[in-house]
Amino acid sequence: MMTPTRRNTPSLEMQKRTRKERRFDETEQDLPDFSGRLSTITVESTAKDKLYAALSYLGKKNPFSRPVTADDTVWLLDNTAYRNEKTGLWEAEYVAAMFSQHSSVPVIDTVGTIADKINLEERDPAYKTIEKRLGPFVQDIKPGTHVKALYGGRSPMKLGPSGYNGISSEIKTLPSGNDGNLVPTFARVPKGANGLLEMRTFFADAEGWGVISDIDDTIKVTQTSDPIGILRTTFIDTPEPTPGMPELYEHIHSLIKPSSAWFYLSASPYNLYPFLRDFRQNHYPHGTIILRDSSWMSVRGLLTTLTLGTEDYKVDRMEKVYSWLPKRKMICIGDSTQSDPEAYGEIYRRYPNWVKTILIRKVEDIAAIGIEAKNEPDRFEKAFKDVPRDVWHVFTDPETCRKVVEDAVSKS
Repeated sequence: MMTPTRRNTPSLEMQKRTRKERRFDETEQDLPDFSGRLSTITVESTAKDKLYAALSYLGKKNPFSRPVTADDTVWLLDNTAYRNEKTGLWEAEYVAAMFSQHSSVPVIDTVGTIADKINLEERDPAYKTIEKRLGPFVQDIKPGTHVKALYGGRSPMKLGPSGYNGISSEIKTLPSGNDGNLVPTFARVPKGANGLLEMRTFFADAEGWGVISDIDDTIKVTQTSDPIGILRTTFIDTPEPTPGMPELYEHIHSLIKPSSAWFYLSASPYNLYPFLRDFRQNHYPHGTIILRDSSWMSVRGLLTTLTLGTEDYKVDRMEKVYSWLPKRKMICIGDSTQSDPEAYGEIYRRYPNWVKTILIRKVEDIAAIGIEAKNEPDRFEKAFKDVPRDVWHVFTDPETCRKVVEDAVSKS
């Protein structure tokens, strides 16, 4: 699931400049990083723990795995089903994350480090919020682990074993479904296990519309150009939707439903999945959330995943969505803080018949160094080289996008 950095793009240079000007490296240096535990064994580890950890590097070829226990946490992630073009059968990528409910790392110290960065006063009530949201970043991951589940509450399936990072990802053939259906799958776990034990599969047939949307600073206020802003909006603030965007998305949904497929493609790490899933459910249409898996047990990794290599990562994930639904007509929505213009421009050049409209929110409501350069007209012209001018639209007021989308839908 990891995406290698393939090229030194203009967007990567812009990201490096932002990180330097906003002193991301200085902020990251003091943040905890326990990611070494992904590949190492502690003194307290049993012989079985060592075996499961070693075998987890075999991925799907792992001949042995352990079931989740009453002391574990399981996340089942919502997904989208599509028809296999060769067999005609429904398939979907099932992603599950499995880790222990306890943490072997100093959580209190980690909370204090984040609080210091945000300049919280001692005994501030926000300490409790940090501790709660920090959980997914410090819980011990469970490599070589599987979980049993019931698709539709009836058909049994096994998810896993998880890899070295506690995540399992596999394509499953589904027994049935119809375009537009939303079918639940339930994790079968021992009493005491917790997490996101129910996920939903949206069925998307070959034809129709789809939306690929960024999350941070597109539909959710995150302040991705400022490291302290990221920490504050992630660990303290109540997540806020970007003004006008819920209404715009509801309008888009009304134009392309009933079977429109929505994908929320973000550079945020998988650690934030429950947080972002709740946010999506409260403000936006149902859809599959696709996140990066490169910062497990690393608060430091949160800043890195949001600010480095995002163009290659997003293009890679959009390639995957294209492989599932190549005949759909896609609307791509992002913002100017990171590499959305470059990523969407690239995916259009590869598949011009697939992408029908690109909407880029020009972020002007964040007081951060470097934002002006990211909003220069020349930046957008370069990002959308060879993309017809009526395909891409840069906006500050979401209301102006309504007619753009209406025209695109009426033409197709």
